[in-house]
Amino acid sequence: MIKLKKIAIIYKSKYGATKKYAQWIKEALGASIFEASEIRPEQLINFDLIIYGGGLYAGGINGAKLVSKNPWNKLVVFTVGLASPSITDYSEFYDKLFSKEKQKEIKFFNLRGAMDYKKLGFIHRQMMRFVKRVASNKPESERTIDDKAMIETFGKEIDLIDKTTILPLIKYVEAELG
Repeated sequence: MIKLKKIAIIYKSKYGATKKYAQWIKEALGASIFEASEIRPEQLINFDLIIYGGGLYAGGINGAKLVSKNPWNKLVVFTVGLASPSITDYSEFYDKLFSKEKQKEIKFFNLRGAMDYKKLGFIHRQMMRFVKRVASNKPESERTIDDKAMIETFGKEIDLIDKTTILPLIKYVEAELG
């Protein structure tokens, strides 16, 4: 646990997965934690390192404009989504928020989340129907692993949250701040 450096974990969580990861990271690092709406941009400068977590949506990383448009010393960003980080290219999400130069200064981690279709808001339900339709219309031979998973799990509750996936983030922060 790092105690000598000031670390802020800031998160924006719509359905709870990002909040769960943020709390686990807080426990592992002994950091301060804030929901994104609870902290003002000028407060970010008071921390040696900012860890920002947000869910992945078509528009980008949920709430990340807080850290993309404001001052910070060192920044770590974790995203939470359903796609497999081992085969997903997240650059379009990063490019929406950060210049290529800024991206070189940021360490990104991508974690898997959860979804309960019954709890989705109207817009998110419609987006998921669209994604399923696109996946279903692809020839079988062109479907990715994520396409197949979308078709198979559509309308069901999915929980891919895994506490062990925060370990690389924890190790990175410990190495950075010593």
